[in-house]
Amino acid sequence: MIPVTANIIKKVAGLDDRKGRRREEAFKAEGSKCVIDTLPHFHLRALYALPEWLKDHEDVAFRYGEKVSEVSRADLRKMSSLVTPPEVIAVYSIPDRPIPENVASGNLVLALDTIQDPGNLGTIIRVADWFGITDIIASRETADCFSPKVIQSTMGAISRVSVHYRDLTEAIPTAGAEAVYGTFLDGSPIGEASLGTTGIIVIGNEGKGISREVERLVSHRLLIPSYPPERETSESLNAAVATAITLAKFRGI
Repeated sequence: MIPVTANIIKKVAGLDDRKGRRREEAFKAEGSKCVIDTLPHFHLRALYALPEWLKDHEDVAFRYGEKVSEVSRADLRKMSSLVTPPEVIAVYSIPDRPIPENVASGNLVLALDTIQDPGNLGTIIRVADWFGITDIIASRETADCFSPKVIQSTMGAISRVSVHYRDLTEAIPTAGAEAVYGTFLDGSPIGEASLGTTGIIVIGNEGKGISREVERLVSHRLLIPSYPPERETSESLNAAVATAITLAKFRGI
């Protein structure tokens, strides 16, 4: 087992920050379910856990023995980003996941235009996983998919969904998509629209929607109508909720 020093605690705590993650080329997963879900899919650098957790997960302790450290609850509290410290924290290397050539050719892909809330991003990744989306193209201004809050929100989906950070005005035209969809207030009702099984679906920023630069690339304008149409409702839908509704329609649900 690796002895836990003040420097190690500081480095793990530093993974809360994007600069810290980039510097260490690492991210962390917190909590038993999150760690168990992600362990098979990422390169483990270190695992820090309470003695009782290790006792209940002897298979993990055995398999990753030299990378496992038994720590106190006080140490986990210093390492954790959560209000209530978890029983276990895993530190992984940030994976190198190159974007597939013509990623949207024969596939349905999401493009995120500056999704800034980590909770929204995590839920969008989780929704994408549920509906069989394996690749997401995100603007460089979109929240970091490896931040602790995003990792928590994905509920393990980050293991199966790759997020590629690109300039959308360059990435969308070269992705091989037959159609580019986006939701707008002046679009065609999504329930009446002819939706393909492949292409790119653009999800706009929480407050500003789809930017003008990206809007120019959209070939199919869709509307998620409120109900009933004449009733006064909220100004807009949460980005993650809009993603779920849109993907459900594309999947024929």
